[in-house]
Amino acid sequence: MSVDSIDRNIVRHLRLDGRLSNSALAAAVGLSPSACLRRVRILEESGVIRGYTAIIAGPERQGVTAIVRITLERQTEEYLNRFETAVRRHPEIQECYLMTGDADYILRAVASSAAAYEAIHKDILSRLPGVERIHSSIAMRSVLRPEPKAQPRAAVG
Repeated sequence: MSVDSIDRNIVRHLRLDGRLSNSALAAAVGLSPSACLRRVRILEESGVIRGYTAIIAGPERQGVTAIVRITLERQTEEYLNRFETAVRRHPEIQECYLMTGDADYILRAVASSAAAYEAIHKDILSRLPGVERIHSSIAMRSVLRPEPKAQPRAAVG
Protein backbone atom coordinates (compact mmCIF):
# COMPACT_ATOMS: atom_id res chain seq x y z
CA MET A 1 0.00 0.00 0.00
CA SER A 2 1.23 3.45 -0.84
CA VAL A 3 1.03 5.86 2.10
CA ASP A 4 0.75 9.54 1.20
CA SER A 5 1.19 12.69 3.29
CA ILE A 6 -2.47 12.70 4.37
CA ASP A 7 -2.18 9.08 5.58
CA ARG A 8 1.02 9.94 7.48
CA ASN A 9 -0.79 12.90 9.05
CA ILE A 10 -3.68 10.63 10.11
CA VAL A 11 -1.24 8.17 11.66
CA ARG A 12 0.61 10.98 13.44
CA HIS A 13 -2.59 12.27 15.02
CA LEU A 14 -3.74 8.79 16.03
CA ARG A 15 -0.35 8.06 17.63
CA LEU A 16 -0.85 11.12 19.80
CA ASP A 17 -4.45 10.25 20.65
CA GLY A 18 -5.87 6.91 19.52
CA ARG A 19 -9.25 7.88 20.99
CA LEU A 20 -9.59 10.94 18.77
CA SER A 21 -13.08 11.03 17.27
CA ASN A 22 -13.37 10.68 13.52
CA SER A 23 -14.78 14.20 13.16
CA ALA A 24 -11.92 15.71 15.17
CA LEU A 25 -9.38 13.66 13.20
CA ALA A 26 -10.98 14.72 9.91
CA ALA A 27 -10.80 18.40 10.91
CA ALA A 28 -7.16 18.02 12.01
CA VAL A 29 -6.09 16.50 8.68
CA GLY A 30 -8.33 18.58 6.43
CA LEU A 31 -10.72 15.91 5.18
CA SER A 32 -14.45 15.33 5.34
CA PRO A 33 -15.45 12.85 8.06
CA SER A 34 -16.46 10.21 5.48
CA ALA A 35 -13.19 10.52 3.54
CA CYS A 36 -11.21 10.39 6.77
CA LEU A 37 -13.04 7.29 8.01
CA ARG A 38 -12.48 5.59 4.65
CA ARG A 39 -8.74 6.27 4.84
CA VAL A 40 -8.51 5.07 8.47
CA ARG A 41 -10.27 1.83 7.53
CA ILE A 42 -7.88 1.30 4.59
CA LEU A 43 -4.90 1.93 6.88
CA GLU A 44 -6.30 -0.62 9.35
CA GLU A 45 -7.14 -3.25 6.70
CA SER A 46 -3.71 -2.93 5.07
CA GLY A 47 -1.93 -3.36 8.40
CA VAL A 48 -0.40 0.12 8.56
CA ILE A 49 -2.51 0.64 11.68
CA ARG A 50 -2.33 -2.66 13.57
CA GLY A 51 -4.36 -1.68 16.61
CA TYR A 52 -5.01 0.79 19.38
CA THR A 53 -3.68 0.62 22.91
CA ALA A 54 -3.60 2.41 26.24
CA ILE A 55 -0.28 3.73 27.50
CA ILE A 56 0.11 2.97 31.17
CA ALA A 57 2.20 4.80 33.73
CA GLY A 58 5.97 4.51 33.44
CA PRO A 59 8.29 2.44 35.63
CA GLU A 60 8.20 5.04 38.38
CA ARG A 61 4.54 4.13 38.96
CA GLN A 62 4.75 0.41 38.15
CA GLY A 63 7.75 -0.66 40.19
CA VAL A 64 10.62 -2.41 38.44
CA THR A 65 11.37 -2.48 34.71
CA ALA A 66 13.80 -5.14 33.56
CA ILE A 67 15.51 -5.25 30.19
CA VAL A 68 16.19 -8.92 29.52
CA ARG A 69 18.53 -10.39 26.92
CA ILE A 70 17.67 -13.97 25.98
CA THR A 71 19.88 -16.41 24.11
CA LEU A 72 18.27 -19.57 22.77
CA GLU A 73 19.86 -23.02 22.56
CA ARG A 74 19.30 -22.94 18.79
CA GLN A 75 18.15 -20.34 16.29
CA THR A 76 16.00 -22.62 14.13
CA GLU A 77 12.56 -21.55 12.96
CA GLU A 78 10.99 -24.12 15.31
CA TYR A 79 12.84 -22.74 18.36
CA LEU A 80 12.05 -19.14 17.45
CA ASN A 81 8.36 -19.90 16.91
CA ARG A 82 8.00 -21.86 20.16
CA PHE A 83 9.72 -19.09 22.13
CA GLU A 84 7.64 -16.29 20.56
CA THR A 85 4.38 -18.18 21.12
CA ALA A 86 5.24 -18.72 24.79
CA VAL A 87 6.28 -15.09 25.35
CA ARG A 88 2.90 -13.84 24.09
CA ARG A 89 1.17 -15.71 26.93
CA HIS A 90 2.76 -13.58 29.67
CA PRO A 91 1.50 -10.01 30.20
CA GLU A 92 4.48 -9.34 32.48
CA ILE A 93 6.57 -9.33 29.29
CA GLN A 94 5.48 -6.08 27.69
CA GLU A 95 7.82 -5.99 24.69
CA CYS A 96 9.85 -8.59 22.82
CA TYR A 97 12.24 -8.01 19.92
CA LEU A 98 14.08 -10.53 17.75
CA MET A 99 17.63 -9.18 17.53
CA THR A 100 20.87 -9.40 15.65
CA GLY A 101 24.06 -9.57 17.69
CA ASP A 102 24.91 -11.56 20.81
CA ALA A 103 21.33 -11.97 22.14
CA ASP A 104 18.52 -13.59 20.19
CA TYR A 105 15.79 -11.54 21.91
CA ILE A 106 15.48 -8.45 24.06
CA LEU A 107 12.44 -8.25 26.31
CA ARG A 108 11.02 -5.57 28.58
CA ALA A 109 9.36 -6.98 31.68
CA VAL A 110 7.59 -5.05 34.43
CA ALA A 111 7.11 -6.12 38.04
CA SER A 112 5.89 -4.44 41.21
CA SER A 113 9.21 -4.99 43.02
CA ALA A 114 12.61 -6.65 42.72
CA ALA A 115 11.21 -9.69 44.52
CA ALA A 116 8.33 -9.85 42.06
CA TYR A 117 10.80 -9.66 39.15
CA GLU A 118 12.77 -12.50 40.74
CA ALA A 119 9.59 -14.60 40.58
CA ILE A 120 9.09 -13.65 36.91
CA HIS A 121 12.70 -14.68 36.22
CA LYS A 122 12.33 -17.99 38.04
CA ASP A 123 8.76 -18.94 37.11
CA ILE A 124 8.43 -17.51 33.60
CA LEU A 125 11.68 -16.54 31.87
CA SER A 126 13.71 -19.57 32.88
CA ARG A 127 10.86 -21.86 31.78
CA LEU A 128 10.40 -20.40 28.30
CA PRO A 129 11.15 -23.04 25.65
CA GLY A 130 14.67 -23.20 24.27
CA VAL A 131 16.23 -20.63 26.62
CA GLU A 132 19.96 -21.15 27.11
CA ARG A 133 20.94 -17.87 28.80
CA ILE A 134 19.13 -14.97 30.50
CA HIS A 135 20.80 -11.64 31.22
CA SER A 136 18.68 -9.08 33.07
CA SER A 137 19.31 -5.41 33.74
CA ILE A 138 17.05 -3.38 36.02
CA ALA A 139 16.19 0.15 34.90
CA MET A 140 16.89 2.79 37.56
CA ARG A 141 14.62 5.39 35.94
CA SER A 142 13.23 6.40 32.57
CA VAL A 143 15.28 9.13 30.88
CA LEU A 144 13.43 9.31 27.56
CA ARG A 145 10.14 7.66 26.81
CA PRO A 146 7.73 8.86 24.14
CA GLU A 147 4.49 9.98 25.72
CA PRO A 148 1.41 11.22 23.93
CA LYS A 149 0.37 14.80 24.41
CA ALA A 150 -2.35 15.20 27.01
CA GLN A 151 -5.42 16.25 25.09
CA PRO A 152 -9.00 16.66 26.26
CA ARG A 153 -11.32 13.90 25.11
CA ALA A 154 -12.91 14.96 21.84
CA ALA A 155 -16.66 14.71 21.41
CA VAL A 156 -17.81 11.69 19.46
CA GLY A 157 -19.01 12.65 16.05
